[in-house]
This record gives sequence, structure tokens and C-alpha cells, in this order.
Amino acid sequence: MATAVSNRLKANFKRAFDAQDFLDTAGVSRKVAEFKKKETIFSQGDPAKNVLYIQKGGVRLSVVNKTGKEAVVAVLEPGDFFGEGCLAGQPIRIGTATAITATAVLIIEKKEMIRVLHVEHAFSDRFISHMLSRNIQIEQNLVDQFFSFSEKRLARTLLLLARYGKEGRPQRVLPKISQQTLAEMVGTTRPRVSFFMNKFRKLGFIKYNGGLQINTSLLSVVLHD
Repeated sequence: MATAVSNRLKANFKRAFDAQDFLDTAGVSRKVAEFKKKETIFSQGDPAKNVLYIQKGGVRLSVVNKTGKEAVVAVLEPGDFFGEGCLAGQPIRIGTATAITATAVLIIEKKEMIRVLHVEHAFSDRFISHMLSRNIQIEQNLVDQFFSFSEKRLARTLLLLARYGKEGRPQRVLPKISQQTLAEMVGTTRPRVSFFMNKFRKLGFIKYNGGLQINTSLLSVVLHD
């Protein structure tokens, strides 16, 4: 239910307001930065001075606890904002943002973002809706980390990466992603991911054909109790 609400909010945001067009035409002071695959965009503990907007590529948000254990809390795509905690007075980054693939982001200074949110009410309304949908998705991911079996979490992660349930056509063939990265996203070990991926392949849920192809039948793993 939460995921469905999140998808509707995000779809409404994109249909009703094109953030990229707005940022291009509103004279917003910002710069573009490009990052290579696996390059760190910002690290946990860095000063929180700006908001970022993904133009292309993808970003993984993760946190590390005091014992050194890492958990992936979100995987973001073009059209997503992140680093917005600074707007609420967050002095440092509470997590790490890493480029999943070659990624370009707009970096908008905190003061400039606050100015635009106060002046451009349409943008402010859509930005709030966008953040709410993102937070719902992150909460759902955290619930899955605690209560779902690793196999179901892996299936759900693959479907999210393939954009099933989101506006537009699913991306049936995923860009190259390592089993170690999947393990970090799911919160399990690489051998467990390897075991489940082989199982999914044998059952016809996925196949390797010039990339990792995700079939809709994988949904049955997520829906099965």
C-alpha cells in the first residue's frame, strides 16, 4: 500500500511539474557535477551545504552504524532530489551517497534552494510531494530490511531497479550491477545473493542475455507469503 502511494505521488510530481525545465529556466544558481561509477558524491559526516538533483545515472544512499555495518536505505534515479536534510538544519550528512553508474547531478546551494522554495510556490508544493513519496519509499525499504526474508528483499530490489510499478515502461534489461552491490542493497551476503540469483534464473524469473533481464514473473516472489 505504501509503495503504491509513493508511486502515485512521484508520478503526479513528474506529470504536473517538470523540475529539470524549471531549474533550467528559473535562473537558479547551481552547478553540474559528474561522477564515475562507484564514486562517492558525499560521505557520512560531511558538511551539509547543498541539495542535489539527479540529471542522469543513479545514486545509492547508505548509512554505517557505530559497529561499521552498512545499510542501503534508498536507490535514486534521474528526477530525484537528495541531500535535502540541510534545509531542515541538518549540519552534516547522516549518510553516504554513491554513484551507481556514470552520474550527473545539479548541486544547488542551501540558501538558493530556500529562496526558490519561498518564491516559487508551485515548485515548493511539488518538491514537498516529491520528498514525501521518497520518505515513504525509504520507510518501506527499512521495513523490508527488518521483516522480509533475503530472497524477497532481493526480488523486490531487482524489480525496483527495473522500474516495475513506476510511471512509464519497465526497464527489462538492467545495467551491469555486481552481486556484491546487490548484497549491500539487500542487507545480506554475496553468496546468498548468488544462490538466489541462480534460483531465479532456473525458475525463469531472470535471465542473462546481453545484461540482466527481469521478467514480470519475479513479482510472484514478492507477493508470495
